[in-house]
Amino acid sequence: MFYLSRTDRLKLLAFAAVVLLMPIWLTPLGAAYPGLMQKFAIYAIFAIGFNILFGLTGYLSFGHAAFLGVGSYTAVWSFKLLTMDILPAMIFAVILSGLFALVIGFFSLRRTGIYFSILTLAFAQMSYSLAYSVLTPITNGETGLLLTRNDPRIIDSAFGAAHVGAEGLPSPTLLGVPMSGYTGFYLCAVLLILAFFIAQKIFASPFGLALRGIKSNQTRMIYTGFNTKPYTLAAFVISGMFAGLAGGLLAVTDPIAGAERMRWTESGNIVLMTILGGVGTLIGPVIGAWVIEYFENIFSAINKNILNQTFDFLPDGLQNVIVTIASKFVGEGWHLTLGLLFVLIVVFLPGGLVEGWQKLMARFRGKGRDKK
Repeated sequence: MFYLSRTDRLKLLAFAAVVLLMPIWLTPLGAAYPGLMQKFAIYAIFAIGFNILFGLTGYLSFGHAAFLGVGSYTAVWSFKLLTMDILPAMIFAVILSGLFALVIGFFSLRRTGIYFSILTLAFAQMSYSLAYSVLTPITNGETGLLLTRNDPRIIDSAFGAAHVGAEGLPSPTLLGVPMSGYTGFYLCAVLLILAFFIAQKIFASPFGLALRGIKSNQTRMIYTGFNTKPYTLAAFVISGMFAGLAGGLLAVTDPIAGAERMRWTESGNIVLMTILGGVGTLIGPVIGAWVIEYFENIFSAINKNILNQTFDFLPDGLQNVIVTIASKFVGEGWHLTLGLLFVLIVVFLPGGLVEGWQKLMARFRGKGRDKK
């Protein structure tokens, strides 16, 4: 069950080392903040799950943010009704997201190609509308679902537990340990490593091979008598459960759930992350998630003052020109830089950043052989 080939074990160990050492190697990049590193880990989990569907089966979902939102709402309701311990919240978030994915997948997978994508987008938008307006008793509408001091928290009340945060509200814990700061990050990091391990097992399993066959030529597999529907539905549900876990972790790091986590833009972001890093690769979606989160949180914070300080060694005239041009690509214009990067990746490296790295390494190996 836990067996991995030697190559996969080495990949897992290397990946674990990179994730656990984030506070060190992210420091020079200005991103070694616990809250931001938690986002890196959470969205990497989201991307790994999405890649199990899109990367292995070729089914492109435009509605995965719905499962992210369901996971968040479920976790917050668990905090409000049961306990501030995150274990029940994570379990319920994964289960309910999986059940929701089962329902949506059952209908959406009746179609393929662009029709499947449009169906998932439609379901996601319906979910967003329900959360924003119709289901306000459950979701609290545009305000978002928040913790209050008057929440019943049945289990905590029974055992007299009270973990009060900085604002006088209870804070999420794991067996009594507050999940904030670096503790919260390492929780997300461990779950990311576990998600990567599960993805490795799926990719190397007969189930993963069947999914690859579906992506390669589903019609031919059907003609040979292979029933592809249970496999695609299972991949859709697993992918939704990963998204639910990510949504639950978002609620752990910030105990609030809002309809904005179910918007189509969130679904679009996860598609960009996966394509940018490399569809169908294990590490690609993780890299894509990290790049986009870095752009969104660090690159977008660069302003003209920072640019002036960076280029103050240049003559005044040249400095003003460079700062004026560069300012269009940072701060509020960070989407322009990300868009240009995405265009370059799609045009020149359709396999994503992972393909670019592989080509670079192949070129260096080729030069090494030529010298010999």
